[in-house]
Amino acid sequence: MNDQAMPKSLVRSASEGERRWFYGGGLHIWKATATETNGAFLLFEDRMDFGKVTPLHTHPDSDETMVVLEGEIRMHLDGDEHVVGAGGIASAPRGVPHAFMVSGADGARLLCLHTPGCCQAFYWDASEPVADGDDRALADGPLDMSRVMESAKCNGGIEILGPPPFTMPAR
Repeated sequence: MNDQAMPKSLVRSASEGERRWFYGGGLHIWKATATETNGAFLLFEDRMDFGKVTPLHTHPDSDETMVVLEGEIRMHLDGDEHVVGAGGIASAPRGVPHAFMVSGADGARLLCLHTPGCCQAFYWDASEPVADGDDRALADGPLDMSRVMESAKCNGGIEILGPPPFTMPAR
């Protein structure tokens, strides 16, 4: 007999999903958690303002795929830089160094998929729930990179390699 729980079907509308302020900048809207997918994946929408940047990092145990829904990002992937606009994707296999910066003047909106969903503890600890009635703009959300770094050390799922490999673009 198989002790593994059977995954349940999951349907969410465009407006559904837990909203969390990410301490690295931006708003996450969790569409499917690792718990809900029996560990298979974690999927969240990420809304960010122009200039949001990640440190150079890897995900040792998961692949990360980003689908750009709106805007544009500059993606540093394994030593090469790429511009990814709306409708494009960037995929960083586990262990491949990568970073991105929002280069679209109006920000960017991405779908971020981690397979498997083992990075969830990092994102959970490096974010806070958006309270009911919280209507702050993205730029007014919390920003605490020390919390992101601490969460990476404590929760795994991500290994910070160094500072962002980008020069800030002019608006």
